[in-house]
Amino acid sequence: MKIYIENGSIIIFDMVKNEIEKGNDELSKWIKGISITDLIDHRDSKIIEKYSEILTYIQASKYYSSKALAEWSKSNIADPWLIAAASTYGYTIITFERPVSMDANNPSSHPKIPNICSEFKVKYNDLYYMMKQLSFKLG
Repeated sequence: MKIYIENGSIIIFDMVKNEIEKGNDELSKWIKGISITDLIDHRDSKIIEKYSEILTYIQASKYYSSKALAEWSKSNIADPWLIAAASTYGYTIITFERPVSMDANNPSSHPKIPNICSEFKVKYNDLYYMMKQLSFKLG
Protein backbone atom coordinates (compact mmCIF):
# COMPACT_ATOMS: atom_id res chain seq x y z
CA MET A 1 0.00 0.00 0.00
CA LYS A 2 2.99 2.26 0.60
CA ILE A 3 3.59 2.68 -3.14
CA TYR A 4 -0.02 3.82 -3.67
CA ILE A 5 0.30 6.44 -0.96
CA GLU A 6 3.65 7.65 -2.28
CA ASN A 7 2.40 7.89 -5.87
CA GLY A 8 -0.78 9.73 -4.83
CA SER A 9 -3.29 6.96 -5.70
CA ILE A 10 -4.26 6.86 -2.03
CA ILE A 11 -4.68 10.21 -0.34
CA ILE A 12 -4.13 10.57 3.38
CA PHE A 13 -6.04 12.92 5.66
CA ASP A 14 -3.91 14.83 8.17
CA MET A 15 -6.11 14.01 11.16
CA VAL A 16 -5.99 10.29 10.38
CA LYS A 17 -2.22 10.38 9.93
CA ASN A 18 -1.79 12.26 13.22
CA GLU A 19 -3.96 9.75 15.06
CA ILE A 20 -1.97 6.81 13.69
CA GLU A 21 1.34 8.48 14.53
CA LYS A 22 0.30 8.85 18.19
CA GLY A 23 0.46 5.08 18.54
CA ASN A 24 3.50 3.13 19.52
CA ASP A 25 3.04 0.14 17.24
CA GLU A 26 3.97 -1.21 13.81
CA LEU A 27 1.32 0.88 12.04
CA SER A 28 2.64 4.13 13.51
CA LYS A 29 6.22 3.18 12.57
CA TRP A 30 5.04 2.27 9.08
CA ILE A 31 3.20 5.54 8.38
CA LYS A 32 6.10 7.60 9.74
CA GLY A 33 8.33 5.93 7.14
CA ILE A 34 6.16 6.89 4.18
CA SER A 35 6.72 9.89 1.95
CA ILE A 36 3.13 11.10 1.65
CA THR A 37 2.56 12.81 -1.68
CA ASP A 38 -0.94 14.09 -1.06
CA LEU A 39 -1.77 14.99 2.55
CA ILE A 40 -5.12 16.73 2.98
CA ASP A 41 -5.08 19.56 5.51
CA HIS A 42 -8.36 19.85 7.41
CA ARG A 43 -7.72 23.59 7.87
CA ASP A 44 -8.54 24.20 4.19
CA SER A 45 -11.29 26.87 4.16
CA LYS A 46 -13.50 24.86 1.79
CA ILE A 47 -13.26 21.82 4.04
CA ILE A 48 -14.07 23.92 7.11
CA GLU A 49 -17.18 25.25 5.36
CA LYS A 50 -18.37 21.75 4.48
CA TYR A 51 -17.57 20.53 8.01
CA SER A 52 -19.87 23.24 9.34
CA GLU A 53 -22.63 22.07 6.97
CA ILE A 54 -22.24 18.50 8.22
CA LEU A 55 -22.54 19.52 11.86
CA THR A 56 -25.52 21.74 11.04
CA TYR A 57 -27.17 18.78 9.31
CA ILE A 58 -26.63 16.55 12.36
CA GLN A 59 -27.97 19.27 14.66
CA ALA A 60 -31.12 19.78 12.57
CA SER A 61 -31.76 16.14 11.70
CA LYS A 62 -34.52 14.26 13.48
CA TYR A 63 -32.37 11.12 13.14
CA TYR A 64 -29.59 12.30 15.48
CA SER A 65 -29.60 13.20 19.15
CA SER A 66 -27.75 16.11 20.75
CA LYS A 67 -25.20 13.53 21.94
CA ALA A 68 -24.39 12.80 18.26
CA LEU A 69 -23.67 16.46 17.65
CA ALA A 70 -21.57 16.71 20.82
CA GLU A 71 -19.56 13.63 19.81
CA TRP A 72 -18.88 14.72 16.22
CA SER A 73 -18.08 18.28 17.34
CA LYS A 74 -15.05 17.13 19.33
CA SER A 75 -11.82 18.43 17.81
CA ASN A 76 -10.20 15.00 17.69
CA ILE A 77 -13.04 13.23 15.84
CA ALA A 78 -11.90 12.85 12.22
CA ASP A 79 -15.10 11.39 10.69
CA PRO A 80 -16.95 14.65 9.89
CA TRP A 81 -13.72 16.23 8.66
CA LEU A 82 -13.04 13.23 6.43
CA ILE A 83 -16.52 13.48 4.91
CA ALA A 84 -16.10 17.24 4.46
CA ALA A 85 -12.81 16.74 2.59
CA ALA A 86 -14.26 13.98 0.41
CA SER A 87 -17.31 16.10 -0.37
CA THR A 88 -15.21 19.14 -1.18
CA TYR A 89 -12.76 17.37 -3.48
CA GLY A 90 -14.73 14.40 -4.82
CA TYR A 91 -12.81 11.68 -3.00
CA THR A 92 -14.09 8.23 -2.05
CA ILE A 93 -13.86 7.32 1.64
CA ILE A 94 -12.63 3.85 2.50
CA THR A 95 -14.26 2.49 5.65
CA PHE A 96 -15.46 -0.77 7.13
CA GLU A 97 -18.48 1.00 8.64
CA ARG A 98 -21.85 0.07 7.22
CA PRO A 99 -24.94 2.27 7.01
CA VAL A 100 -27.52 1.75 9.72
CA SER A 101 -31.29 2.14 9.62
CA MET A 102 -32.40 5.45 10.95
CA ASP A 103 -35.52 5.99 13.06
CA ALA A 104 -36.77 9.46 13.93
CA ASN A 105 -38.50 7.98 16.99
CA ASN A 106 -35.16 6.73 18.28
CA PRO A 107 -32.48 9.28 17.27
CA SER A 108 -28.95 7.93 17.04
CA SER A 109 -26.15 9.23 19.21
CA HIS A 110 -23.50 7.65 16.97
CA PRO A 111 -23.44 8.91 13.38
CA LYS A 112 -22.00 6.46 10.88
CA ILE A 113 -19.79 7.57 8.02
CA PRO A 114 -21.91 5.85 5.31
CA ASN A 115 -25.14 7.48 6.50
CA ILE A 116 -23.65 10.96 6.49
CA CYS A 117 -21.86 10.27 3.19
CA SER A 118 -25.21 9.40 1.61
CA GLU A 119 -26.70 12.69 2.79
CA PHE A 120 -23.82 14.64 1.24
CA LYS A 121 -23.51 12.48 -1.89
CA VAL A 122 -20.01 11.31 -0.96
CA LYS A 123 -18.83 7.98 -2.33
CA TYR A 124 -17.65 5.39 0.16
CA ASN A 125 -16.54 1.80 -0.04
CA ASP A 126 -14.51 -0.76 1.88
CA LEU A 127 -10.84 -1.71 1.85
CA TYR A 128 -11.46 -4.76 -0.35
CA TYR A 129 -13.02 -2.58 -3.04
CA MET A 130 -10.01 -0.26 -2.95
CA MET A 131 -7.58 -3.16 -3.15
CA LYS A 132 -9.42 -4.55 -6.17
CA GLN A 133 -9.48 -1.15 -7.89
CA LEU A 134 -5.73 -0.76 -7.39
CA SER A 135 -5.03 -4.38 -8.43
CA PHE A 136 -3.44 -4.74 -5.01
CA LYS A 137 -1.53 -7.98 -4.51
CA LEU A 138 -0.66 -9.44 -1.12
CA GLY A 139 2.85 -10.66 -0.49
